[in-house]
Order: sequence, then C-alpha cells, then structure tokens
Amino acid sequence: MHSPSLTSNKEKFQLDPPGMETATTLEIASCSQQQVEAAVDPADAKGPRTSHQQEAGSPSLQLLPSIEEHPKIWLPRALKQTYIRKAGETVNLLIPFQGKPKPQTFWTHNGCALDSSRVSVRNGEHDSILFIREAQRTDSGCYQLCVQLGGLRATATINILVIEKPGPPQSIKLVDVWGANATLEWTPPQDTGNTALLGYTVQKADKKSGLWFTVLERYHRTSCVVSDLIVGNSYAFRVFAENQCGLSDTAPVTADLAHIQKAATVYKAKGFAQRDLSEAPKFTQPLADCTTVTGYDTQLFCCVRASPRPKIIWLKNKVDLQGNPKYRALSQLGICSLEIRKPSPFDGGIYTCKAINALGEASVDCRVDVKAPH
Repeated sequence: MHSPSLTSNKEKFQLDPPGMETATTLEIASCSQQQVEAAVDPADAKGPRTSHQQEAGSPSLQLLPSIEEHPKIWLPRALKQTYIRKAGETVNLLIPFQGKPKPQTFWTHNGCALDSSRVSVRNGEHDSILFIREAQRTDSGCYQLCVQLGGLRATATINILVIEKPGPPQSIKLVDVWGANATLEWTPPQDTGNTALLGYTVQKADKKSGLWFTVLERYHRTSCVVSDLIVGNSYAFRVFAENQCGLSDTAPVTADLAHIQKAATVYKAKGFAQRDLSEAPKFTQPLADCTTVTGYDTQLFCCVRASPRPKIIWLKNKVDLQGNPKYRALSQLGICSLEIRKPSPFDGGIYTCKAINALGEASVDCRVDVKAPH
C-alpha cells in the first residue's frame, strides 16, 4: 500500500504543464526541492490534496521565458564620429545588434520621437535601418537607438550633421590703391552652411578683358593686399566664401575700380640725331629646364632684347596659352615670366616663349616635368 504523500508527489510530476520544458535548470531544481519538502511535511500529508488547476495558477510554478542572448548594439566605427552629409543627399544607416529572443527597438531624435514624414525606420531580426531620402539641415542632431529585452537595454548615439554651401560675404570694399597694389576688406557671410568655413577665395578682373583670375585661395582673414597689378589697367575684385561643400554661389564685387596709374614721364629733346636702335628680337637669357612638384606654383623666366617692343607669345607643346586661366604671363623691361598655377602631371611638356616685332622673331624652349609629392 502506497503512502498518500508519495502518491501526491507522483501525481504532481504527471500533471506539470508542457511549459516546464522552457524553464532553466535552476528553476527546475528549485521546483523539485519544494516538492521533496512537501513530501516529508506531515502537515501536507494530512491536509487536502491540491487540485491540478490550483497548482497551475500558483506563482511558484509560473516560469518566465529565458534570455538566451543579452541585447547589444554593434555600432560601425564610421558612426562613432559625427556623420556628415550634404543637403539633398541620402542618409541610409544600418545598425546591427544582438539579442535573443528578438528585442524591441526604439529611435529618438534629440530626445524626441522621429518625424515619420522625414525619417523611415526598418527593424529586422538582427539590425535596424534609419533612412532619410533627401537630407535637410533640420535633420541634423543626435539620434539614439535603444534595444530592449525585458529589463535589459542597450543604447547607441549617432550624431548627424547636414551641411550645404555657405552664403556670400556680406560686402567687399576697396580701401586703398598705391603703386601696383590694392587693399581689400570684406565682412564674413551670415550663413556658413552649418559648418566651419575653410576660407575665402579672392579674384581680380581687369576692365579690358573682364576675365576673372584667382589671386588667393582658402584665405582666412577678412582683409588682404593684392600685389603685382599691371600699370595702366583698372581692376575689380570679388570674394567667395568656402566650406566643405564648395564655394558660395555668388560673390560681392567692389563698387570702385582700382586704377593702376602710369608714372609721369617728361621727354627732353636732345640736340643730336638719335641713333637707330631698332633690332630684331634676341633672347639674352634662355629658359631653363625645371622639375616641380604637383600643386606648387612654378614660374619660368627669360630675357629678350628688341626694338620696337616685341609681342610675347607663350606656347606649350606648340599650343598658344593666351587666355588660359591656368597660366599668368608677364613681360616688363625685357623680362618675360610665365606662372603655372598649381601644376598637375598633365602640365608637363615643352614650353616655348616667342618674341615677335616688325624686324623678325625669336624663340626659346625648355622642358617642365611635374612630379607627384613623396
């Protein structure tokens, strides 16, 4: 004949619900210990037998799903710094995470819920995607991803900065002109494009040609002196602001022109017959071959003697360079110079300086090699 307490214990194991299979080892061991204690308790043996429905509803037998894998976010290294995009570009961020069973994910922007009309989110089993089709400056800020599983959670913060081109400087003024120099001043732009300025680009244009040439790039001050202006010309100036997105779309232009005056000369007639000094061009100092580094301005020099004053023509590989903004040619007192601005390997070749007047012509050549910096 079986003991009533042992029979009760056997029935309890037979009536345990199927959900017990998901319990942890610690919880099963605890349950078994409680049942063994119940079997040897005299008070329990004398008392009425507990029904199956009461045991199923008992808090001691309710088992919560176990967390097999704690939540964790794997933030890509590129997103650990400020993520910068230009206005109009797409923002598409994929953030992988772990957690089992599948955790809940939440996104916030500056501590508030996302604007569903601007930002889309797709949550998968192991990742979450944040998508903005056309970024605007208002989309900048601090985005936070929260992955939660039960009472455990993991968070990651992403700083997004949306930038665009800066506005133009507010004004530019011609302060002074002396000799072949001009002093300029301007005020910074009101809108820097949501990022720091890289500097200013200053350009000049003479009244005759109307072509703009850059004299300063990424210049950080708001005043400058432009030198080496040609005597007899009149110049206008303009200034662009620049940031990571490029130059401002417009630039203010000086209201006044800088007139580079010729020095006054007084001619005194002499009492003897003047000699005829006319002669065909002749180079007294030829061009020298040179090697330069990519990105560094290079100048070529030569000297010519002729009367009347010759016309100077510069050629590269027999192609006329006149009107090309990449090059700046000067000729004064028989000294001819050609400035190659920020040369690249494509600017290497044979350069020729040709002098022509009514009595003839002459030319000199040199070779220019442009090498990449080490």
